[in-house]
Amino acid sequence: MIKVENISKSFQAVKALDTVGFTASDGCITGLVGPNGAGKTTLMRILYTVLAPDSGRIGIDGLDLRGQRRAAQRRIGILPDTRGLYPRLTAREQIRYHGQLHGWEGGRLEQRIDEVAAALGMDDIIDRRSKGFSRGQTLKVGLARALLHDPPNLMFDEPTNGLDVASSRALRDLVRDLRARGRCILFCSHIIQEVAALCDRLVVLSRGRVVADATPDELRAATGKDDMEEVLLAITQPAAA
Repeated sequence: MIKVENISKSFQAVKALDTVGFTASDGCITGLVGPNGAGKTTLMRILYTVLAPDSGRIGIDGLDLRGQRRAAQRRIGILPDTRGLYPRLTAREQIRYHGQLHGWEGGRLEQRIDEVAAALGMDDIIDRRSKGFSRGQTLKVGLARALLHDPPNLMFDEPTNGLDVASSRALRDLVRDLRARGRCILFCSHIIQEVAALCDRLVVLSRGRVVADATPDELRAATGKDDMEEVLLAITQPAAA
């Protein structure tokens, strides 16, 4: 479970996040959506521990992300919006390095790499250098790194950006399977129709604040609109009185 409590973050005069709070539960896909500039990227970077908040607390399965950082990091798997592959390393070497950062080594690590690679269908690229990988191949390496240490909490940031239809569908099927296995999943995307179809609950950010936290059907009922793009617009850009 990921619990975000009163998170605020400013960059000089710009308040990117203002007392943001929500809970992403186990066995649930929680969507994080909002217009450009809403604060999604800043929040995700705080959750990744790349940025520190000015105030507030984040709990990962009850562990404080700041005070118990290393223990909390072991319980999260991250697929960032920029995959950050080293072009001279093979896919296997990229994944192995990530596993070593989590304290895995030896035969246990190599067996786990083989398991994840097989699950993601990486046989054709596992021992190829990453330079020249397609978006879909790059995604597989990123997913393998996120899943390698079998974390109970997963964060996906714009995971289908630039993917073809088949790759996007395969990614969504994987996410649903992870939910069925009880994982806590935070899914951040600007593709609102995809998020609405995939997620059990949506947290809507606008101008650094949470303006809605409900199921897609509850948001449709609250706004009186069926199309999720219209729902999002109604919530984040309410008509002037």
